[in-house]
Amino acid sequence: MSATALSAALCPLALPARAAQTEGAIHILKDPGCGCCTAWATILDRAGFQVTTEPVAGTALMRMKADHGIPAALASCHTALIEGYAIEGHVPVADIRRLLAARPDSIGLAVPGMPYGSPGMGPEEDREAFDVHLIRRDGSTGIFASYPAA
Repeated sequence: MSATALSAALCPLALPARAAQTEGAIHILKDPGCGCCTAWATILDRAGFQVTTEPVAGTALMRMKADHGIPAALASCHTALIEGYAIEGHVPVADIRRLLAARPDSIGLAVPGMPYGSPGMGPEEDREAFDVHLIRRDGSTGIFASYPAA
């Protein structure tokens, strides 16, 4: 095998892992001063999502959440929009992928509050228990995934 042919054969192996799996575009609306929102966006970017962010503060952010069907009881510090779904708070990448694969007739997912150890909120090995909620179009919710305390 020539050196050129060998280089061509091995070249795809040199690509970063995230290039091999490109995810959809996700737009994150977040408070401009929130560091954990930025940490969550970085996690999504490293997972291969095409991330954009938009600073939205105070009542404008709360109004946007309500406009997208996020119940106040499930609110967190940021809201993301992807493929017709709203993602509220520190939802793990695996759950976003599962939502997009299953495509349920729903508004989206939420991790209310800011649970310690959830993605972007500190080390996972110190995680407190939290649930990922599915928000249905009729306003009801159900548990989509549960994460026990570490």
